[in-house]
Amino acid sequence: MAVPKRKMGRARTHARRTTNDRISAPSRSVCPQCGEVKRPHHVCGNCGYYKDREVLETE
Repeated sequence: MAVPKRKMGRARTHARRTTNDRISAPSRSVCPQCGEVKRPHHVCGNCGYYKDREVLETE
């Protein structure tokens, strides 16, 4: 079984983790009906459309 010979320093640990454990920003798409920015595969909060159908009634 592999065992480290020396303690890994805090700076080295954090440097490794910052590149791999970073949370990316959620992706965005444009609604084809109203042009608002929305999350992909979700109902548009502005017009209530999803895949060219009105799912939610908005005023």
